[in-house]
Amino acid sequence: ANSRPLAAAIPGDTVAEGFVVTGLVNFFGIYQNLIISRILLSWFPALQRQPILQPIYTVCDPFLNVFRGVIPPIFGLDLSPIIAITLLQ
Repeated sequence: ANSRPLAAAIPGDTVAEGFVVTGLVNFFGIYQNLIISRILLSWFPALQRQPILQPIYTVCDPFLNVFRGVIPPIFGLDLSPIIAITLLQ
């Protein structure tokens, strides 16, 4: 089994290419976890004023706003995180 899922996207098999692919996979995984954290934090509106959590909102909201402009909330439910996570996978 290939341990580098995106290795087929980059021709060749050098250490540098493996490093880039692994770095991208890790970045997308971390960013996906941040978006999931942002979703969970949305259930607690009082936490939005906590300074320690502001970096999560600052990093995630611009990406989520792209999808919020395309898909309006349905019955008050924001579906933008579902699309964002799907795109990151």
